[in-house]
Amino acid sequence: MRFQFSCLLLLTGLLLASGSAGAQPSDAAGTEQRISTLLAQMTLAEKVGQLTQYSGRQLTGPASDRKTDLLNSIRSGLVGSMLNVTGVQATREVQAEALKSRLKIPLLFGLDVIHGYQTVFPIPLAEAASWDMAAIRQGAHVAAREAAAAGQHWTFAPMVDVARDPRWGRVMEGAGEDAYLGAQIARARVLGFQGERLGGTDAIMACAKHFAAYGAATAGRDYNAVDLSDQQLWETYLPPFKAAVDAGVATFMNSFNTLNGVPATGNKYLQRDILKGQWKYQGFVVSDWGSIGEMVPWGYARDPADAAQKAITAGSDMDMESDAYRNHLAQLVKDGKVETALVDDAVRRILRKKFELGLFDDPYKFSDLKREKQVLSDPQHRVAARQMAEKSLVLLKNQNNTLPLGKQHRTVALIGPLAKSRRDLDGSWALNADTTLITSFYDGLAKRVGAGTRLAYAKGCNVQGDSRAGFAAAVAAAQTADVVVLAVGETWEMSGEAKSRTDLHLPGVQEELFQALKATGKPVVVVIFGGRPLIFDAIAEQADAILYAWWPGAEGGPALANVLYGDYNPAGKLPMTFPRNAGQIPISYQQYNTGRPITKPGEIRYKSAYLDAPNTPRYAFGHGLSYTTFRYDNLQLSQPTLTADQSVRVQFRITNTGTRAGEEVAQLYLHDVVASVARPLKELKGFQKLALKPGESQTVTFTIDRATLSFYNQQLAWAAEPGDFRLFIGSASDDTRLEGKLTLVP
Repeated sequence: MRFQFSCLLLLTGLLLASGSAGAQPSDAAGTEQRISTLLAQMTLAEKVGQLTQYSGRQLTGPASDRKTDLLNSIRSGLVGSMLNVTGVQATREVQAEALKSRLKIPLLFGLDVIHGYQTVFPIPLAEAASWDMAAIRQGAHVAAREAAAAGQHWTFAPMVDVARDPRWGRVMEGAGEDAYLGAQIARARVLGFQGERLGGTDAIMACAKHFAAYGAATAGRDYNAVDLSDQQLWETYLPPFKAAVDAGVATFMNSFNTLNGVPATGNKYLQRDILKGQWKYQGFVVSDWGSIGEMVPWGYARDPADAAQKAITAGSDMDMESDAYRNHLAQLVKDGKVETALVDDAVRRILRKKFELGLFDDPYKFSDLKREKQVLSDPQHRVAARQMAEKSLVLLKNQNNTLPLGKQHRTVALIGPLAKSRRDLDGSWALNADTTLITSFYDGLAKRVGAGTRLAYAKGCNVQGDSRAGFAAAVAAAQTADVVVLAVGETWEMSGEAKSRTDLHLPGVQEELFQALKATGKPVVVVIFGGRPLIFDAIAEQADAILYAWWPGAEGGPALANVLYGDYNPAGKLPMTFPRNAGQIPISYQQYNTGRPITKPGEIRYKSAYLDAPNTPRYAFGHGLSYTTFRYDNLQLSQPTLTADQSVRVQFRITNTGTRAGEEVAQLYLHDVVASVARPLKELKGFQKLALKPGESQTVTFTIDRATLSFYNQQLAWAAEPGDFRLFIGSASDDTRLEGKLTLVP
């Protein structure tokens, strides 16, 4: 197993430096005074301008009416931010136009840097499968470093929506189904993008999105309604956002959905009461693209003016691309329908970030051509991307130790529609998906197998369509091989925003191709690419080994080769449950016992069960295999009971009982046996990732206190109730090896 210490140490140094390059000690009082002075000089139109954001894809291109209008608005101080203006030269040119305005207020430049700027990392859901917070933070830092060097100030990431419905294509942008894991990842990504504080030229502002509950969109359909109890909102969907606030996230983005009938963009409860009220958030909120105007078709606002009034009143500070604020907000203030104080508060929040970034002192501090060239050519970024890809791969099945491959496999047949694909490895939301920077699976494997091994190739079929014309060549290639590696899945356009699906089976005839290859009698290793949990019945049942690759990014090819040959021992764990079929969706490991639980195998009559399928998923949350084995034993609790002001140490031992070095993610789950609100049978409350050599043991310690045992009760109070708690410790939510009991006493 390869633990590239030198590269990791170098990148750790880069990470720790985030926020230092060009940053100055903050002077909060002085900054607020400067903001107040500037606000006093601003006209109402200029204030509204700060609350207005436009896309500038054509701003530096050929002449057009839109370009002329935007440039005039920028020169007049009527635009506060631009998105989709990329590169040092373009951002410098546009910033120069803003500095022609009366008050010379600099623009903010924003971009959807979701999983890399130039160096594309695995999609966020894949990174979540690493359960490695340092690596996730490092990936966000590399993305920020590149984006900042290219003139960007702000990314619209991380997406921290909890999602339990893989029909929703945007699951690929998030951290999966669990609030606890999602909160840890939200913090890691915010710190990765921003560093310890804003102002460094190797960091950018992060944006926690989509506030809130977008991941619970009805039927998994994008832009749809959400109906959710307050208890579920607070317990499941808000914790990652709160973690982002605690990590100092600079901005929030509201969501397209309604929450219990009220569009999030106009939702005062979310934005004023919770975010800016209870959480005392000092950053600003940007709408999602056009979402202020979309309150009209929702039937919540009469017209764009009414939408503008409701959005600013609810706490939406910046209008992205709907023109509602620009066209109507000033008149609403003049008519007395919107208080000036609301506008001033929103403007102050935005100006504060511009001051914190240092843009008033140097509007061009992020527009350095030399730095752009130097940073974008840094070879260590590709090293980090490869390491992240290796960590994200999940070994779902490995029957009879089919993997890793070795010298005994003198001929390897690489077959499948995604074997030579480049663009698909980057996945959705890859802004600079330059295929010349992507190493395909085929190329990565060809380099790894060496001169002594022959690599046969056949495409077999397309990802979509029903043509089986390539089956014969694929079977012929398989018959000459010692092992078959089949690369199937979905293309990059099949998951992401506006890509909801009702059928999550592998598209086309890919599973038929698998069955034809399996019929040759050769061992078949299946590598599955995708942006979400997919359904693959025949493969799950019959494949000799299955490696879930997600969309692994530009270095996916070498990473896959390293894992297949055991140069890196896979350690990824699923951050989302994989269903057996779409009828089980939405699905999560956090199941309830119900009043009629199944108490023995096969029992379904008058029980909470399906007639045609088990309740259990195909692959459970936390599942992921290794090329070695781990033993859990010696569970000890420092005491069997605790009171409100006490904590309990939970210790146990993990031993690598195999012959290879490997990493294991030890997971702690709890169950509150009896409570005033029915509790899930298991809830993740802690995890630790550790590396062990063969035969090595390590003691793992978790601390449980009142907060660990607390939940939101019927009054939405965060409280722990006296009673018994069951503890489950193990390798996955359905593979717990140790159990204990703890009692909270009054």
